[in-house]
Amino acid sequence: MTSSTANRRVLPSSPFQPVAPEPVEQFAVNDLLTHDRHGVGRVIGLGTGNKVHVDFGGGVQTITLPNAKVTRL
Repeated sequence: MTSSTANRRVLPSSPFQPVAPEPVEQFAVNDLLTHDRHGVGRVIGLGTGNKVHVDFGGGVQTITLPNAKVTRL
């Protein structure tokens, strides 16, 4: 027997409500951000999908969003 969470009905009174996905934060060129490992950087380009190209001073890194290590300044 198999079960699928996509087809399950959730009652409004259930304590097990489905978790809504977090919205992906949108960045624009020249936005400042900080990364736990790389430090402070500036967005220099937007990639396909949820990718941003960030210049951290020591080099350019491509970061896929959402990323728990990234915070907008």
